[in-house]
Amino acid sequence: MKPEAIDFSRFTLQQAIPGHCSDICDLVNLTYRGETGWTRETHIIGGNRTTLDEIAAAMAKPDAQFYVVYQRQLLAACIYLAKERYFAYVGFFSVHPDYQGRGVGKHILRQAEAIARQQLTAAKIRIFVVSQRPELIAFYERRGYQRIGNAQAYPLQLKTGAPKVPGLTIEYMEKHI
Repeated sequence: MKPEAIDFSRFTLQQAIPGHCSDICDLVNLTYRGETGWTRETHIIGGNRTTLDEIAAAMAKPDAQFYVVYQRQLLAACIYLAKERYFAYVGFFSVHPDYQGRGVGKHILRQAEAIARQQLTAAKIRIFVVSQRPELIAFYERRGYQRIGNAQAYPLQLKTGAPKVPGLTIEYMEKHI
């Protein structure tokens, strides 16, 4: 069965509210640590990607905001933007597996970049990725992001899961917007 066509006019980012925290937490964990979707990391990282407390704390930060898109009462996508000096940091970027591979992620990322440029007045946008995810790095490179060469050990202290492979690293990518 062919997936239903996406009406991108209905995929507009809306500011999240505290009542969305649970849905955001569930979506981020499903997207990165679930069993389906191309963004899953279960082959290299175990455990949850985030907690409800971490989502609530991120939402409460000044100069930061979660954005969400719901479709038929399902959280289809979310993204987090935080202003730091001259750049905007992207985090918790998640697209529900049912919507992956259909252009939704590209559409959401373009909207987030516009928000970062217009509302946060950021000159650059940054995201960190797991270095051992070449398909994810390629996704961002196709959208104009560049690796900035500062790989560092996977941040165990953040409690975002336990590496299943030795030498796991993260690195920043950035794009001028």
